[in-house]
Amino acid sequence: MDAIPTSKGFAPVSRADARVLILGSLPGQVSLARVQYYAQPRNAFWPIMGRLFGAAPELAYEERLERLVARRVALWDVCAQGRRPGSLDQKIDVASVETNDFAGFLAAHAEIGLICLNGAKAGDLFRRMVAPTLRAPAPRSSVLPSTSPAHAAMPFERKLEHWQAALAEFL
Repeated sequence: MDAIPTSKGFAPVSRADARVLILGSLPGQVSLARVQYYAQPRNAFWPIMGRLFGAAPELAYEERLERLVARRVALWDVCAQGRRPGSLDQKIDVASVETNDFAGFLAAHAEIGLICLNGAKAGDLFRRMVAPTLRAPAPRSSVLPSTSPAHAAMPFERKLEHWQAALAEFL
C-alpha cells in the first residue's frame, strides 16, 4: 500500500454551540477532487440532510453547510488522513490512519450530545482509535447506516428512518 498516496481530510464544519457531530470515515475521491463533504452525487447524505435540516442537494454547497451549522450540526471525519485506493471504506489502510483531534474538538464544543457515525467503518475506526482516548463522560455515539452508494442494499427511505430516529431530539 505504500504506493497509494495519502488522502487528507477536511477541516471541521461547525460552530462552538454545536449539539450534534456527524462523522464520516475519510473523504472519497470525488469529495477530495471537489473539496466538499459527500460530493459523490449518488451519496444519500445530502438528500437525508435536506429532509432533516433543510440542507438539500439542490442548494449550493456553502448554503448546505450554513444550514447544518445554523441547526447546530457539525460535520467532520474520523480520519485526518490515511491511505485508501479508490473510495470504498473497506479499502482504508487502518495502519496508515491518523485520527482527528477529538479531545480538542469536544473540549471546544462542549454542548455536543450526540456523535453520529456515518457507516460501519466510521463507527469501527471511532470505537477502536478515538473512543479510548476521550475523557469521560464522552457524548453518546450512534452508528448509522452508511449514506454511501456502496451501501445500496438498504433503500433510501430506510436509511432516512434510521437517521431521523437517531437525530429526533435535535430536529
